Amino acid sequence: MYVHSLVCMWVFHCMDGLKCRGSINYTGVFQLEMKLTLILSVSGMNAAVRATVRVGLYTGAKVFFVHEGYQGLVDGGDNIRPATWESVSMMLQLGGTVIGSARCKDFQTREGRLKAALNLVKRGITNLCVIGGDGSLTGANQFRTEWSGLLGELISKGKITAEEAKCASHLNIVGMVGSIDNDFCGTDMTIGTDSALHRIVEVVDSITTTAQSHQRAFILEVMGRHCGYLALVTALSCGADWVFIPEMPPDDGWEDHLCRRLMETRNRGSRLNVIIVAEGAMGRDGKPITCDQIKELVTKRLGYDTRATILGHVQRGGTPSAFDRILGSRMGVEAVMALLEATPDTPACVVSLSGNQAVRLPLMECVQVTKDVTIAMKEGKYDEAVKLRGKSFENNWNTYKLLAHVHLPETKSNINVAVLNVGAPCAGMNAAVRAAVRIGIIQGHSMLAVHDGFEGLAQGKIESITWNSVGGWTGKGGSVLGTKRTLPAKHIEEISLNIAKYNIHALVIIGGFEAFSGGLELVHARQKYEELCIPLVVIPATVSNNVPGSDFSIGADTALNTITSTCDRIKQSAAGTKRRVFIIETMGGYCGYLATMSGLAAGADAAYIFEEKFNIRDLEVNVEHLVEKMKTTVKRGLILRNENSNANYTTDFIFNLYSEEGKGIFDCRKNVLGHMQQGGTPTPFDRNFATKMGAKSVLWLTEKLKECYRHGRIFANSQDSACVLGMRKRGLMFQPLTELKEQTDFEHRIPRTAWWLKLRPILKILAKYKINLDTSEHTHMEHIISKRTPVTLSGKMKE
Repeated sequence: MYVHSLVCMWVFHCMDGLKCRGSINYTGVFQLEMKLTLILSVSGMNAAVRATVRVGLYTGAKVFFVHEGYQGLVDGGDNIRPATWESVSMMLQLGGTVIGSARCKDFQTREGRLKAALNLVKRGITNLCVIGGDGSLTGANQFRTEWSGLLGELISKGKITAEEAKCASHLNIVGMVGSIDNDFCGTDMTIGTDSALHRIVEVVDSITTTAQSHQRAFILEVMGRHCGYLALVTALSCGADWVFIPEMPPDDGWEDHLCRRLMETRNRGSRLNVIIVAEGAMGRDGKPITCDQIKELVTKRLGYDTRATILGHVQRGGTPSAFDRILGSRMGVEAVMALLEATPDTPACVVSLSGNQAVRLPLMECVQVTKDVTIAMKEGKYDEAVKLRGKSFENNWNTYKLLAHVHLPETKSNINVAVLNVGAPCAGMNAAVRAAVRIGIIQGHSMLAVHDGFEGLAQGKIESITWNSVGGWTGKGGSVLGTKRTLPAKHIEEISLNIAKYNIHALVIIGGFEAFSGGLELVHARQKYEELCIPLVVIPATVSNNVPGSDFSIGADTALNTITSTCDRIKQSAAGTKRRVFIIETMGGYCGYLATMSGLAAGADAAYIFEEKFNIRDLEVNVEHLVEKMKTTVKRGLILRNENSNANYTTDFIFNLYSEEGKGIFDCRKNVLGHMQQGGTPTPFDRNFATKMGAKSVLWLTEKLKECYRHGRIFANSQDSACVLGMRKRGLMFQPLTELKEQTDFEHRIPRTAWWLKLRPILKILAKYKINLDTSEHTHMEHIISKRTPVTLSGKMKE
């Protein structure tokens, strides 16, 4: 019987892609011309390789590595090797690619592709998982397109039999996108982008300290020859004065505008200027805009001490971020599912990320829209180019324009908006405050800072906060305003009096579950205190990620990276000593988000959480699993436990149990990570997320205030005047606090449902547990449509 097999390829990503021109005739022969420019690898791809291999083996498929990309596919031999469970161990923390990548001129020829087809057929391989950029994926799709013609030629040359050709009658292809540029349309994030942002922001943080000391202007060039995503998000993450991206060249006369902007920043009291340049930045005339050109301009016109730095390939290397590891793992699982569900009529697809959802899109539709971006830029249709990049890119650009293209209003709105932090501190809170304050000032409002949360609001710790007050806050951890867990119910009268005294018209409450609960208490008190009838918005910010109404909270990504990097070090220690199991306790209260997601990112053997009940038999199964694992070449174990997962099965209990049962087989160590998870510099994700949330909250309050203005005063008592701003599946949305009340477990301070619980089976499968994977919820093929492309590329397109 013929056995389905998978090939997990690491394939190069071409900056210019594979330029294809040709025609298809009825014999299936495709005349193809390809232009190859560069071969690249990115952090996070090993996570995708690991997940593809292990889930493929879990489903009963044979899985092969193709070493050295398409060159290995053409050369065959030892380049195509069976993959085993253990062969993908200790890969998660490694950057680059463990199975290699290489230039391949041979695959550009018909003869080369014929050799590749022969190597696949002889090994009974009919499913191909390609990890790379649009060039690699386009090449794979063309290989699939001419597959029947290649089989026919191999039969005619006597290299394969008719029976072999029948068994390999069609080739299924699924792609995962790996590119630090995030230049592939159809996905919000490509694997490797977040890790690259980590490298960039680390450099920017280091540069800003010296720039501030010496009152310098710094120009930083980041990668992005055709896409400005890295430059744009970096600008948002560090509060840059200006960003140059290829999708939106500056208007003519930008030199005067730039110099005026830099002077205005200095006149407001800033001691530094930061300018971010994408390597593909250009003017409206199509000529490149370089770091040296900008440096010369700033030095000559303004006389500022100016430095330029080009980051180069440092952006591609390093340890993958937690986000990229989880993204790669999720995409790897989805890729295997897509291959196993594919039919001969299924178009080649790419697995993508839309908001928080894994989606499948026809590969060539995505490639076409990606090409359409380049066409739009060449035609000078820059607004269209930004839209074609997708909602995520467009939202980032709009937020940047709001915060950077500043024209402070001459007239005030007579509106006072107060901002406060509530609950435990977390990284990213300050970025949200900064964005809220500055957008409020741009709207003409007077912004008020409340120190020490609701307690400070009751005690009158309220003062005006200005544009300069929040300068440099984006990269600061903790809470500059101060934050406490105190809820407002006990101080409701004092709070209402101070709201009246300071004439506060709206509240921005940034915090965790206490912010959510406190917001509800203010809403319930409206019946008695008319002063509380003002619009308010809650922005989730907590490492626990337990605020109802949002899939993500500000600060959770930073905490997740802290845990993951600690687990990497611990695993490295265990790998050196052999036969050692570490039990790690994470924060999160009763919410198991951190334990589960860090388990995925670090490759844990188990993660104990409150939401998924466990008993002594489950603990016994885990111990038995580790005993068996110690018989393999992977002689180490990593167990994560959420701090409140079980009142009786404590970290000490589990440590003692494992130590006793593992005697003579493995020894144990335990580590309680504690408050180090709340501190640290915010990650690029948290900075960007917080900035967009802070900006969006104040814009929403501005519109809500207009609706609530009656008879010369603000009066807001409707349910939709007090909302949580949260990320739900594919976008940011406002949800009334009172509606979310029914979805909340107040005793344990968690939402009643959580999206990430569906990822727990993946954690167990990747740890080699024999469980049943629920595939009742299929990810259906969706479509991405370019308004520039009315013709169908692959099947029927939806309008």
